[in-house]
Amino acid sequence: MPRAIVALGFVSLFTDMGSEVVHSLLPVLLAGSLGASALVIGLIEGAAEALVLVTKVFSGYLSDAVGRRKPLVLLGYGLAAAVKPLFPLADSVATVTAARLLDRFGKGIRGAPRDALVSDLTPREIRGAAFGLRQSMDTVGAFAGPLLAVGLMHAFANDIQTVLWFAVVPGAVAVLLLLKVPEPADAVRKPARLPLNREGLSHLGRPFWWLVVLGLAVALARFSEAFLVLRATDRGLPVAWVPMVLVVMSAVYALTAYPAGYLSDRMARSTLLALGMGVLVLADVALAASDGLGLLFGGIALWGLHMGLTQGILASLVADVAPEAYRGTAFGVFNLVSGAGLLVASAAAGWLWDRQGPPAAFWMGAVVSGVAALATPWLARAMKPSSA
Repeated sequence: MPRAIVALGFVSLFTDMGSEVVHSLLPVLLAGSLGASALVIGLIEGAAEALVLVTKVFSGYLSDAVGRRKPLVLLGYGLAAAVKPLFPLADSVATVTAARLLDRFGKGIRGAPRDALVSDLTPREIRGAAFGLRQSMDTVGAFAGPLLAVGLMHAFANDIQTVLWFAVVPGAVAVLLLLKVPEPADAVRKPARLPLNREGLSHLGRPFWWLVVLGLAVALARFSEAFLVLRATDRGLPVAWVPMVLVVMSAVYALTAYPAGYLSDRMARSTLLALGMGVLVLADVALAASDGLGLLFGGIALWGLHMGLTQGILASLVADVAPEAYRGTAFGVFNLVSGAGLLVASAAAGWLWDRQGPPAAFWMGAVVSGVAALATPWLARAMKPSSA
């Protein structure tokens, strides 16, 4: 495994540690002292993730056009670190929304160029393992952040604003580590200028566009993890322990992402992807039916397993089917469409939550996940055999 991939993994680890301290407490802050409804929270989270994915199109394209990935990756991580102080200072839903959008804008700037950089630095035969390792280390941070939040909530008597200040430090560490990550030596000699219009995007190829359809189906089946946090509070989990929702989910995610990526280098990636969507059906059913904490956390663990079986594999598939010169653009376009799906799914889940109650949102997720699981093999066959 190239050392630069491991270094990028640590950058992701520290960034996600800080981000998940915020993310694990934000739904409680919004629904509690700030009085936001489930629909508003769903729209905020959906819009935030959609912004990430819209931004990735342009940052990915720009990294292709100039032949450089690292400057944009550094800008994205730096912006995310710089806006962290806005969360503990926020005193309204509008301020929290602005901070959340700026934080996700930074993620959007770095996302596609970073994934393209991983592709550039990694031989094809270990590509699944490389994406799995980076995703796994990212998720270790997502596990450590909420765990840190639990300890800090106890230490500071549930003072959310004070705890949110601790999210600032890991982001600064990540930026310092990123300065040590190299780009391929020939990166500046390989610029590509793909027009962002219908004719230009056609150069990404038919297999890529079938993969985009597959990614949309997966995104429509999964809404924001904020609803896992809200479901835990709905089931009576004390506020100080709410971050344990993301601890459990992220622990399972971290433990499975690398093995899933390793396996995907040795078998059809689409098989693991379909399995992951089947696991999401079980997660949604458990969360819809839960009347106590046991089944609730079982569903949360299954949600993490589904993430481990899908997210790194989708990134590997993009790297497999996209032309090398246009990988940044390909990651951006793929994530834009997926982001639109996630926004729709999160808004629908919030609407059902408010109108029909929490179980309805998860029953909807189970149905859509089942359809996506059944559609995955068919959509994979529409792609080139080497990409599935």
